[in-house]
Amino acid sequence: MLRSLRLKRLLQFNGKTLYNVSRLLRSEPTKLTTVESENESEAKLEKKSMSKAMKAYLERAQAHDEFMKQQNYEFQIGKRHLANMMGENPETFTQDDVDRAIEYLFPSGLYEKRARPIMKPPEEVFPKRKAAEFDETGRPHHFLFYTGKSNYFNLLYDIVEHINNLNKYEDSMLNKNSYPDPNTKLQLDGYQWMDKEALENVLIEKIIDKEYTNFVNAIERLYNHPYSYRIKEFILKYRKPLMSQKSTSDLPKLQYDSDGRSYVTVYECLRKRARGHVTIRAPGSGIISINGKDLMYFEDTQPREQVIFPLIFTKMLNKVDVEAYVEGGGPSGQAGAIRWGISWGLRSFVDDKIIESMRIAGLLTRDYRTRERKKPGQAGARRKFTWKKR
Repeated sequence: MLRSLRLKRLLQFNGKTLYNVSRLLRSEPTKLTTVESENESEAKLEKKSMSKAMKAYLERAQAHDEFMKQQNYEFQIGKRHLANMMGENPETFTQDDVDRAIEYLFPSGLYEKRARPIMKPPEEVFPKRKAAEFDETGRPHHFLFYTGKSNYFNLLYDIVEHINNLNKYEDSMLNKNSYPDPNTKLQLDGYQWMDKEALENVLIEKIIDKEYTNFVNAIERLYNHPYSYRIKEFILKYRKPLMSQKSTSDLPKLQYDSDGRSYVTVYECLRKRARGHVTIRAPGSGIISINGKDLMYFEDTQPREQVIFPLIFTKMLNKVDVEAYVEGGGPSGQAGAIRWGISWGLRSFVDDKIIESMRIAGLLTRDYRTRERKKPGQAGARRKFTWKKR
């Protein structure tokens, strides 16, 4: 009885209702196909929406990655061969071992480091590539993209932001009648600003001399702020020591002669083609001996001034005796070699503050400049023959 009642109720649907239900059932597969077609069209639109710049960047990035992969593979093979030649374990062969092996197997007398044979990882040899600065549709990520040098101008922007923040902090301290303590001022005497080439490597952008000068002026203004110690980490990113701490700490040890006087001998004093060694004895009376002669060994005044300048700078002119032996080169090269040897040896007789002053003055920096070679077809390194038409 109950089944017959349900059947009657189902049959009471009018024709319109049954038609709508049947149409709904027939339309379901159509809707599914419509959704699939919409997804396909969206995928096609996404492919079409990728800009030409993004496609070109992806192609370049893929080619660069494949190139670096091949270079890394060849570097690892060369490293293993080099370790086998030196009779060492390739698995524990470090980069320092590679450098020593290259120096031993391929000796070179060239002063220019870039002309010497090297074997470095590809990441250090080939320049870095900038990451994509825009999305797939070509819209730039950075608000300074259209300047052409977004990293450089972003650095200047950060410097200005730090200056403004420090100015606000200074105003708030002045309102509290609090003045900056001169003892807390940032002191970076043994450092210098990052040079142009190093800054370009950090920014991964090429800059001109004027832009580098603007950077130095901006960072100097930030450094000279009385509260610059609050952002010391940011400033130190763009400062580098004038000389490594290791070379400064490796002071030559004092030795003593039969008379009880302390002395230090500095070997391999080089300048141009001059080679020599210098011995400094203390206490002394200011005697300077060059190849068994006095300071009049140099006929001109300028080489003499070069020799005695380190002694005058450190106020050790009449307190130590100097014995120098030099050969090769001319008066300028020999004077430069002796000057460097005296400066290097005086570190054992003065305190750290004077050593820092000598470093800032450039006395402890070796001068690797050499004479530029003559070019074929020319009268000299730069000089040209006189051109005559007839």
